Amino acid sequence: MSRILLARHGETTWHAENRYAGGRSEPELTELGLRQAEQLGKTAVAIGVDVVVSSPQRRAVTTATPAAEALGVPLHLRPDLREVDFGDLEGHLIGEMDPEAVQRFREDPEANAFPGAEPLGEAGARGVAALRELDDQHSGTVLVVAHSTLFRIVLCTLLGLPVRDYRRVFPHLDNAALTEIRLPADPSLPAALLSLNRAH
Repeated sequence: MSRILLARHGETTWHAENRYAGGRSEPELTELGLRQAEQLGKTAVAIGVDVVVSSPQRRAVTTATPAAEALGVPLHLRPDLREVDFGDLEGHLIGEMDPEAVQRFREDPEANAFPGAEPLGEAGARGVAALRELDDQHSGTVLVVAHSTLFRIVLCTLLGLPVRDYRRVFPHLDNAALTEIRLPADPSLPAALLSLNRAH
């Protein structure tokens, strides 16, 4: 059993306008995002991280790289940790979309996803499978850098909560903040959420 720390990537150039960056989008980190990445690296050293894993998307890799370099360990990339694909919403602002479709999405993002979007259950399943595999492979502290929506769906899945409620139960994950979970040996049991959005 490992200690698993989840960290959302640093702030990107799309954050200020709340543009949807999903599995197909590659916005760069802002100057603040780069500073958040550097601080995450220092925190990883301070708490004794053993393994650094990242989504292959640029914003996550850029955030995770300082930690791996500071620790002198390789950065492991996992395609199954990519952000959820938002379909027609990808790369757009909510205000650019049909208001009725937006309202339906906000009421139930699982049943009323935008056309072409990845089903939330599938995203949660791949994210959970990745974390369980990492937990099986490592016994130390594992830092996993990925994405807000994926992590929130994964947390709902692991805690036995409806994934359609991810926006309500976990309204926001701060950039580069740490969320710690513990996975039980029995996958039929819920995970333990030990901390959420912990600042460095």
